[in-house]
Amino acid sequence: MAEFVKLDPAKLTELRRIDERLVSYNVEMTEVTGGTFWKAYTEAQIDGTQPFPPITNWQDMGNLQQWYDPIDTKHPRLIRMAKNLGPAWVRVSGTWANKTYYDFDGHTGGKVPEGFQNLLTKAQWLSLLDFVKAVGGKLLVSIANCPGIHKASEPMDFGQADLLFRTSKEYGVPISAAEFTNEPNLAALSGLPEGYTPADHARDHDLFGAWLKENYPECLFVGPCTVGDIDMFGALAGAGGGMAAGFKIVTTEELLGENKSKLDVFSYHYYNGVSERGQAMGGHWPYEAVLTEEYLDIAPSCARQYVARRDRYVPGGQMWVTESGDAGCGGNTWASTYADVPRTLNELGAFCTITDGVIFHNTLASSDYGFLKHGTFEPRPNYFAVLLWNRLMGPVAYDTAEPVREGVHVYCHSRKDGKPGYVYLLINNSRQPTMVDLPVEATRYTLTGNGKLRSRTMLLNGRELKLGHGDQLPELEGAYQEAGTIRLAPASCTFLVI
Repeated sequence: MAEFVKLDPAKLTELRRIDERLVSYNVEMTEVTGGTFWKAYTEAQIDGTQPFPPITNWQDMGNLQQWYDPIDTKHPRLIRMAKNLGPAWVRVSGTWANKTYYDFDGHTGGKVPEGFQNLLTKAQWLSLLDFVKAVGGKLLVSIANCPGIHKASEPMDFGQADLLFRTSKEYGVPISAAEFTNEPNLAALSGLPEGYTPADHARDHDLFGAWLKENYPECLFVGPCTVGDIDMFGALAGAGGGMAAGFKIVTTEELLGENKSKLDVFSYHYYNGVSERGQAMGGHWPYEAVLTEEYLDIAPSCARQYVARRDRYVPGGQMWVTESGDAGCGGNTWASTYADVPRTLNELGAFCTITDGVIFHNTLASSDYGFLKHGTFEPRPNYFAVLLWNRLMGPVAYDTAEPVREGVHVYCHSRKDGKPGYVYLLINNSRQPTMVDLPVEATRYTLTGNGKLRSRTMLLNGRELKLGHGDQLPELEGAYQEAGTIRLAPASCTFLVI
């Protein structure tokens, strides 16, 4: 049976103003330096016609990665696509960042020092800074914390960190925010010094915060950059106990200890489970679940759980999801298709009803969950979805007084153009049409798959979205919608501007 919803602007209640950089993204350190990252899926796996061969042990995940050369951060299409998204934070981090040596004078001769995994050259870093400047971005980083820096029992040394911060500031693109270590609670995977304990992290986290305040007081102290220390996968995540299977995850409280150096922003990582690549870890959702209430509730559930910790460590502050995406381990086979668009838009809409902050999509241009395809930088459906969000959804978020249910996920913001009125986002996550009582005329923008849910391209009001000549973006034109009862197609996402 079709669901019915009546839009009533008179029932709207203002919740909060939202950061203009809500939609932000990651550029992994491995993309900057060159390094291993997740192997791409085959075309048949993306279509869902060829199953992904499962691994039986999470320690074998390295076999699912391959070497990639550094991405071209000066590529005109990459810059053009990123710039069109509008103001954003650019986060350079990831597991590789924990183990990167900054060789800015070339003294290593290209040989990685003992205790590190890879090298960052000055030319590579300045190219990244040029990209951040070209797209009008603000830079967030995490610093190296590995055996090459110190032993677990030794306090952290910040000589390498200072080189990164000082070079960036002198070049005119300062580091505006910093996390200490990427995912420190996954010590078994993050490359931290051998025997590194939560108490060691708490000690060094406080030292880093004090060092920032003394040397770069304009830089926001963000943290603790954890993942999986809450119920992140939900009821349908499958056997295996989620990411805790096979290794220990410590809590935010253990990692921060006495928290002597106060944070400016609270951060965490969230994914809708683990992709087919990492399903041996547990926490993998089947494709058949992508439109279910349980699956779509994972993002807001994570945000609600972390709010209490934000309120403890950064009362009244923002909450940043400094890594987010369809699934850990590089995204599911369907991550690059329209099938992930309802999840992405629902995450944005729900997050704004819970808190102010920023969501960093992982990644901008690598792996199967990137906004852009690796190498060619062609935009995927999620890119156009967030582009439309940024162009339509204004800074004020409202409570619609409409309960979330299958077929009816309703979010509302002010208009981005500053004109009086509202923009509704309606997500029909059911296999049936949803009927909407529209009280006044509107401009309608409906997103659907191109003939199927796992479509590599997306339709806007029935027209395919793809780049034109000279990498021109398609016109994101709305259609006139008269007042009355309107029909929302199954698995569609619709913006209504009134």
